[in-house]
Amino acid sequence: MGILAWIVMGLIVGVLAKLIMPGKDPGGFIVTILLGIAGAFFGGFLGSFFGIAEVTGFDLGSILLATAGAIIILIFYRVIKK
Repeated sequence: MGILAWIVMGLIVGVLAKLIMPGKDPGGFIVTILLGIAGAFFGGFLGSFFGIAEVTGFDLGSILLATAGAIIILIFYRVIKK
């Protein structure tokens, strides 16, 4: 995936993660994109590590895996901020 595709995927995944885990988090649009991109990388890493799947593009499996990674990162972020 190209850099533009990662940004779009990051936006989608970041918004999904924040919808699943609502709460008062600092940051806006840029932080949401960064959260989603980091979640995609983290979810892809975990998925390939455990042999489940990889984040390869805009398919349902990749989006679910990236969203799970973004939720894990959001949990860690909230624990560290408190």
